[in-house]
Amino acid sequence: MKLESLDWDVLDRLRQTFLSSAKSAGPYWHTMTDLECYDLTYGERIGWKWDAVLRELRLRGWTPPVGVTVCDWGCGSGIAGRRVVDFLGAGDCVGLRLHDHSPLAIDFAEHRARQIFPALTVERADTRFLRSEEPIGVLVLSHVLNELDEIARAELTGLLARAQTVLWVEPGTHEVSRSLIGWREKARAQGLQAVAPCTHQAGCGLMTTGNERHWCHHFAEPPMNIYADSDWVKFGQRAGIDLRSLPYSFLVLDRRPVEAGAGASRILGDPRIYKGYAKIFNCSASGVEELTMQQRVDKVFFKSLKKTKGPLLYRWTREGEQITAAQPIIEVLPDSGSA
Repeated sequence: MKLESLDWDVLDRLRQTFLSSAKSAGPYWHTMTDLECYDLTYGERIGWKWDAVLRELRLRGWTPPVGVTVCDWGCGSGIAGRRVVDFLGAGDCVGLRLHDHSPLAIDFAEHRARQIFPALTVERADTRFLRSEEPIGVLVLSHVLNELDEIARAELTGLLARAQTVLWVEPGTHEVSRSLIGWREKARAQGLQAVAPCTHQAGCGLMTTGNERHWCHHFAEPPMNIYADSDWVKFGQRAGIDLRSLPYSFLVLDRRPVEAGAGASRILGDPRIYKGYAKIFNCSASGVEELTMQQRVDKVFFKSLKKTKGPLLYRWTREGEQITAAQPIIEVLPDSGSA
């Protein structure tokens, strides 16, 4: 299937389901066409979020585990699992296990993974595996929080306890992001350490009193060529989607030692640029707070705040809430794109 042959009745129904505040009473995949249309469009946009996360891990020098099986829990069309296997290198993976409450989704994800990685062992994560104590090399979670009931939350808690590494991407909404922070704290209690987006192992500052209106979210960059692709432009117009807008929340956890980022800070959301100064909502080991940087402090750096595409990680020199000097931890060229 190609973009020009999309079934819009299917896509309209799926979008309405995704936007609904009520949980679906059952699997929303009715046919393989549903999954094909989704995988090409909404699924691919999720893939761009994964590209941003995996690119950040490369830039931060994180070394993925090798010789492990990837478990994509709540796989849907399997877009997340495929992105992760590609990132790890199919030759460094023992296999890919897929699980979803929809057997049709597993069929599709299994077929696509075998097409793309013919030498990789691809199998279903059956009930015996899910209820076992077998270690999980890499647990992949993508856009699952909106669909968890009490039973699924208990199952996920058990999976986190077995995972060596967790790669988790969610929508960048206030509600979902703050829910993900709660899972971060639960995972820390199970012995997992935060790799990203966090720059520290302390409790999340967003959970302190007074920060209820804030959330941890970031923005992915779609591939530049989609803006010149008439099919993608038509899709954005027909679906009522701003192709430039890809907010996401994410969490990467690891049981292996995580190098402490002494003095490291992360900007949450985007810097707010005003005439002559910028406001920054900053996260560090000491908590979250709003900082101000005057343009005159460093005009070149100030200009880069408007254009940098990539993880907003810095070390600040400060006088109270005023930034007096800035050092990027990761150098990202302004015109760089997704991984």
